[in-house]
Amino acid sequence: MMNKTASSASPIHDHGMTENISGMVNESINVAGSCEMCRERIENTAKSVNGVKSAEWDITSGTLHLWFDRSVTTLETIRKAIAEAGHDNGVFKAPDNVYLNLPECCHYRK
Repeated sequence: MMNKTASSASPIHDHGMTENISGMVNESINVAGSCEMCRERIENTAKSVNGVKSAEWDITSGTLHLWFDRSVTTLETIRKAIAEAGHDNGVFKAPDNVYLNLPECCHYRK
């Protein structure tokens, strides 16, 4: 079961939101991960959420940059999907059984 908590490994830290007239939102959030496989999983999971137009995760900062249509989805929905894929994100913690089934190189909880 996914926990809605802030973990010490990935504090709640939204970098701000920008919205344009069409309802498209540019948002940056912290997402825990450790390697290129994590990057691919985080980005693909975010992009799989209906309404997400782009997702780019910076491995160095752990920041996920998103463009999404807020009339179609919410940041909470995107965060939940990412946690369910195995990545803590400041608001939602990945279920332990999902996290433990990630490849060893993807284990970011130390």
